[in-house]
Amino acid sequence: MKNLILGAIWVGGRLLLGTCLGWEGIAGSVAEETKGSQSPDATGKAATAKESIPSQVGKPTPSQRADSRQPVQSQWGGSSNRNNLLQEGPLPIEWQIGHIDPSTGAWNPEGSKNIRWVARLGSQTYGAPVVAGGKVFCGTNNGAGYLRRYPPSVDLGCLLAFDAHSGRFLWQLSREKLSTGQAHDWPEVGICSTPLVEGDRLWIVTNRAEVLCLDTEGFLDGENDGPYRQESVTAEHEADIVWLFDMMGQLGSRQHNMASCSATAAGDLLFVCTGNGVDESHQHIPAPEAPSFLALDKRSGKVVWADNSPGKNILHGQWGSPAVGILGGVAQVIFPGGDGWLYSFLATAEQQKGRPKLLWRFDCNPKPTRWRSDGRGDRNELIATPVLWENRVYIATGQDPQFGEGPGILWCIDPRGRGDTSPELVVDRQGNPVPPTRLQAADPTAGHLLKPNPNSALVWKYTGQDLNGDGHLQFEETFHRTIAMPVIANGLLVIGDFAGLVHCLDAQSGKLLWTHDMLASVWASPLVADGKIYIADEDGDVLVFALSREKKILAENQMLQAVYATPTALDGFLYIATRTHLVAIGFPPEQRKAPEPQSPIHLPKATLPTSKFSNSLIPAEKSPKLDVSHFP
Repeated sequence: MKNLILGAIWVGGRLLLGTCLGWEGIAGSVAEETKGSQSPDATGKAATAKESIPSQVGKPTPSQRADSRQPVQSQWGGSSNRNNLLQEGPLPIEWQIGHIDPSTGAWNPEGSKNIRWVARLGSQTYGAPVVAGGKVFCGTNNGAGYLRRYPPSVDLGCLLAFDAHSGRFLWQLSREKLSTGQAHDWPEVGICSTPLVEGDRLWIVTNRAEVLCLDTEGFLDGENDGPYRQESVTAEHEADIVWLFDMMGQLGSRQHNMASCSATAAGDLLFVCTGNGVDESHQHIPAPEAPSFLALDKRSGKVVWADNSPGKNILHGQWGSPAVGILGGVAQVIFPGGDGWLYSFLATAEQQKGRPKLLWRFDCNPKPTRWRSDGRGDRNELIATPVLWENRVYIATGQDPQFGEGPGILWCIDPRGRGDTSPELVVDRQGNPVPPTRLQAADPTAGHLLKPNPNSALVWKYTGQDLNGDGHLQFEETFHRTIAMPVIANGLLVIGDFAGLVHCLDAQSGKLLWTHDMLASVWASPLVADGKIYIADEDGDVLVFALSREKKILAENQMLQAVYATPTALDGFLYIATRTHLVAIGFPPEQRKAPEPQSPIHLPKATLPTSKFSNSLIPAEKSPKLDVSHFP
């Protein structure tokens, strides 16, 4: 049956109500739903459950049809659990780019090895490539100037679409810069988010803090998909907008420097961080009552629910992205908050007094730490994306990359708790709880005291370990700030940090197994594919490690430009976005062969049961009437 869910628009700090049709209810267990589901492929036709890919959408290749565990990369981190683990292969471990002309950006394949194609991106690229439906999508700026009406001198936020096998340019989404300038839309950084793709629809957060739904064909199909039909140009290489939601205009949020959330989805719910943050003084939060976390109906762009929990305690910006999965038998969406707390909500349309149902929250900063707007404090932000694995949530702390190195923490959290699951609580001298504050949670000068939280969900935390047993934490044994998310495969967790260290830990225990110094900052998250670890750094080096409890470097490759974005892979191609180019790496057709026997990668079971789309959760019960009287 179809349920009625409530849409809403945020105006003047209040939610105004509307309605939209919900999704079809799915009965039965997770296993039953997965077994009986259908999901659209890249052509829009339904694929049987045998062919569909758990938690992913895209047209299965023959090899994928043979192995139903094979995920299709369709969003940041490969799936809604954000664990960037792919069973792709065979993939090269060594390659050579050839030559790229520094003045024109043109690629000369002479001298290249295992390079299938190279395509121009903008002058700065921070968005990760996503592959779906035979296309590669990547956020960047307008430095390539693909459209005649926007020469490279015009600064834009852009999403570019290319043919996945040839690199042929298909279309460009162009979003002009906000008139408010760098306070909300930093020059030259372009679109920093990574899109979500399902079938012939794509969702992206733009530099203007818009959530857009696009037709993956652009105007190459000659059709203007609606309801949005206000595109000024509908030529074949232009993007086709299906709907647009303006978070600044409709919610009153004010992102700091940029909006960069990479959305994810469950059923017909699209989950987004708004980016609400401080102003240019770094001391004032212009819109503390505006939402930080948002659920939209992904078919229409209407608001389903919104939450502003970080409120007046936002430290800086909110540049993280949510993860979604079934944890402890419950559908949970995990948001990294701008106040340094991790929040879990019920990942359905169910609401309580105008808000989503909060399941738990976890303070990712030790209580005595202090925030400083110059980056010299030890209280950190959550810019990284949480990763869900084996009923555990993993999240690392960091700060704006411009603040450089500093201490970081990697947390492992049990998501089955409820309420405040932080390791410690803050009380006053009388034992009364002290509410969270922005700069410092526990101030000794105010008489604040700490006590262990009996409700703590901490499994382990990693700040470094004395790996060589000399009684001291050496540089190589210390975890630093990061904006990267870990990847977990075969019980091994791998993550990079701003100091350039790659850390490999036992994911269950948090025991450090090995580290490696890349000698340059690591922004990108690792990729595990074809049984190997691929990780890139700011110098443009991509190292390939064996997926092993002992460090083994298989190869080191130079990309000629800095790499800030996370690699991905599909159909035997490895895709890496450098600062200025998108590179497709793969064996020549005549050299492609089946991968050599190796230890199997144990892909997680489907995190989400499937229904109308294969990236779907059990839908919500009939939504209660939205009571806005208790919403700020």
